Amino acid sequence: MQIKIVNRSKHSNPEYSTEFSAGMDLRANLETPILLKPLERKMIPTGLFIELPKGYEAQIRPRSGLAIKKGISVLNSPGTIDADYRGEINVIIINLSNEEFIVNDGERICQMVIAKHESVVWQQVEVLQDTVRGAGGFGHTGTK
Repeated sequence: MQIKIVNRSKHSNPEYSTEFSAGMDLRANLETPILLKPLERKMIPTGLFIELPKGYEAQIRPRSGLAIKKGISVLNSPGTIDADYRGEINVIIINLSNEEFIVNDGERICQMVIAKHESVVWQQVEVLQDTVRGAGGFGHTGTK
């Protein structure tokens, strides 16, 4: 699949790290480093603009290495970029650790997954079909 991209960053286009990778790392596009204090969140620009086809979204997700090693995550995870959005991709990251974290220019801050989605038309009904599970949720199956 081909997707149109405008890259106004100082970095190369996002790419897959391995043959079977689902996500592509996005890099911070910064003039100066950004300091994230514990529990602080900031929007980080990437310099990237994309044009997705109808029926697709770009999902912005945390990088597992940053999450486990530094406590850095994507706040609205997964973030969604809709097919009709034409602005710059910015990423809201949060420092969930007890230590300050510096985001440097070119740092890989998140991953982006391109995913197909459906649009629905609601069918109003009075009752839903019964299942064994029924309305059970949030731990209804126990812990073992």
